Amino acid sequence: MNALLWLFNTLIQLYIYILIASAVLSWLIAFNVVNVRSPVVSQIGDFLYRVTEPVLRPIRNLLPNLGGVDVSPVILILLLLFVQKLVTDLVIQVAY
Repeated sequence: MNALLWLFNTLIQLYIYILIASAVLSWLIAFNVVNVRSPVVSQIGDFLYRVTEPVLRPIRNLLPNLGGVDVSPVILILLLLFVQKLVTDLVIQVAY
């Protein structure tokens, strides 16, 4: 049971890091720091978009337009941390 809980927590943390990387890359692209025509940047951006967009899109649809500020990654990170804590506490209560 501990191994499954460790795997669950690790996957949640990995996805949070991917969300942060996606947000940072979008800022770097918006401020013209990185060139999107670069094949490496393009591949990284495409990967991050494919991994994060299916989860972020429903959150964006629920939120009102905030004038170009996208808070959906922050909301998703908070939800993931809540679920992580909830599952960890439930497993600990059931197992012990």
